[in-house]
Amino acid sequence: MLILITYDVNTSLNEGQKRLRKVAKECVNFGHRVQNSVFECQLNEVQLIDLKHRLINLIDRQKDSIRFYRLGNNWKGKVDFIGKETAIDMDSTFIV
Repeated sequence: MLILITYDVNTSLNEGQKRLRKVAKECVNFGHRVQNSVFECQLNEVQLIDLKHRLINLIDRQKDSIRFYRLGNNWKGKVDFIGKETAIDMDSTFIV
């Protein structure tokens, strides 16, 4: 299923800047960045639980927030964009 992840990490202090880099790095491990703090991730339920657990351990819940939007398996009709395309074809073959 396609999961859209958005986050807002308070970077007013150096510790927040470190959290931001760690959150972004963890999201890169699971998906593709489409905007600065927005990732599209093709995940199954177990991977989603794993990613949530990892991110929960990185953020400061009093200062930061993360949102997970479940777009499901039939997401292609739900996503429109205008401008520079930054998304990748989630159904294509990936070489890592």
